[in-house]
Amino acid sequence: MSVSPDTPHPIDCLGRAMHDLRISVTDRCNFRCTYCMPEEKYGEHYQFLPREALLSFEEIACVARAAAALGVQKLRITGGEPLLRKDLPELVAMLHQIPGIEDIALTTNGVLLPRFAAALRAAGLHRVTVSLDAMDDNTFATMNGGRATVRDVLDGIAAAQAAGFDAIKVNAVIEGGTNDQEVLPLAEHFRGSGVVIRFIEYMDVGTLNAWDRSRVVSSRELVERIGARFALRPLGANYPGEVAARYAYEDGAGEVGFISSVSQPFCGGCTRLRLSSDGALYTCLFATAGTDLKAPLRANATDADLRDILTGVWHARRDRYSEMRAAQRTSRPKVEMYHIGG
Repeated sequence: MSVSPDTPHPIDCLGRAMHDLRISVTDRCNFRCTYCMPEEKYGEHYQFLPREALLSFEEIACVARAAAALGVQKLRITGGEPLLRKDLPELVAMLHQIPGIEDIALTTNGVLLPRFAAALRAAGLHRVTVSLDAMDDNTFATMNGGRATVRDVLDGIAAAQAAGFDAIKVNAVIEGGTNDQEVLPLAEHFRGSGVVIRFIEYMDVGTLNAWDRSRVVSSRELVERIGARFALRPLGANYPGEVAARYAYEDGAGEVGFISSVSQPFCGGCTRLRLSSDGALYTCLFATAGTDLKAPLRANATDADLRDILTGVWHARRDRYSEMRAAQRTSRPKVEMYHIGG
């Protein structure tokens, strides 16, 4: 079906419109980052989902098509590490053909980009975001479980640039006492490169990363640190609901972003719906439960059926975990980040 530019977006209980769908294509990852999949919990014998438990590309495309018919224009492919999903460019090509989808992005740790960047670009992927938490190899190894070097990730970024991606972002999760000394080296490395680095506050995603609020380094402090070395000025948002606060370098060397989920929650502007690799639909990164889509998909649900489910889930949505963090800390396990992406 065609999608009109004025297609009404479903509105949730707090007045937020649905605009974005994040799609996890695998729960597997080749890193063991301490804030997501710590090695002591996800060792070599950990049992990830079997292939038949994952949504097929056709099933993912069905959900994306239903979301697009409700006004969603932006898709982001996540994991786990999404490039571990076999034949991922085929999925990108399928999503690229959906009427109404204007932007398809990928979040990756970057080490497999030299192998796949060109094919992803040819398939219709618009943007790439790469995770890199340090410029020092020892610190980076501590963060990722010793699975890659800084050069591995930088080579992936270079491969994305060579493939024609010109809107590359780098995400760095900053954890006090672990890698906060890397903030200036990271900022300095990407200044003037055309790559935008965004610093993310250490969050209590899932239940297994031993989150401690005392290790959160606020974005305000990071702005002050970087601003003391390189003069900054604030920029406006690129679009409604943008999660990163943007700053430009006064000398014209590009920009830097800060994602402040803990110290300055942005729940009020959240427009994102999340699909896990095994077919559960979530309305919050910190959710404790989702809505099963795999069963209706495999029972031959129609596009209209899927639209009804998505609309019902969104209309009932009232999540604002980050704004209510202290009151909502619960013994109920939150979904782990590798199931639904960051």
